Amino acid sequence: MTRQGDYDISEINTQNHKKSDLETRARLINESNCDLYISIHLNSDQSPTWNGLQIFYTTKNKNNKTLAEQVELQFKKDLNIDRKSKILKNMYLFDRITKPGLLIEVGFLSNANDRYKLQQEEYQKKVATTIKKSLINYFK
Repeated sequence: MTRQGDYDISEINTQNHKKSDLETRARLINESNCDLYISIHLNSDQSPTWNGLQIFYTTKNKNNKTLAEQVELQFKKDLNIDRKSKILKNMYLFDRITKPGLLIEVGFLSNANDRYKLQQEEYQKKVATTIKKSLINYFK
């Protein structure tokens, strides 16, 4: 884990905290002994109509697409979520990470139905279990 709360991990006395935070996170991931990373986020938009889980990957690592497809397949199987993963382009943090990995937006807080589901412990466990199962299958 690069962090366990909503705070930045920028260098002390930096001029640009956001950029420093992103550089620090990329460095921590790249220098770690991890086999891959999963970045889990909650999405939001001005329009409440956007909804659903989204999986994003970069072409920075050749294994990212395979990992994304495995996670996508497991979400379809376990939660009937049939949304194709997409390539992330020009994202400062993810363009700097060399380890295989993904960004998973688990839903939109700006959508009432998604927000309700995301607050339910049972749904949270289903999402976590689905991610775990997809990683186990990926490493087989």
